[in-house]
Amino acid sequence: MKETQMFREQFETALTEMLAHAADRGAKSVSVNSGNLHRSVGGYPGRNHRMPICCEVMYARKGDGDRVISAPPKGKGASLTIEYVVESGR
Repeated sequence: MKETQMFREQFETALTEMLAHAADRGAKSVSVNSGNLHRSVGGYPGRNHRMPICCEVMYARKGDGDRVISAPPKGKGASLTIEYVVESGR
């Protein structure tokens, strides 16, 4: 497995777990910050961080009803925050 794909899958898994945890709590939505998501997976902050991949995963997961709360000027950075609507089975 390519290293990039491995990191992508780690971020996807962590994001899915965050959304599932919010659903378990009965939340209607949850705001996810890329810096916090990356820290939960590991490697951030650090020289070899994978923030662009983390942000790509977050943008890819964004669907109808979800909204970008804040984003860095270039779109990929630790300040990216997306509010995801929590749905069962998502």
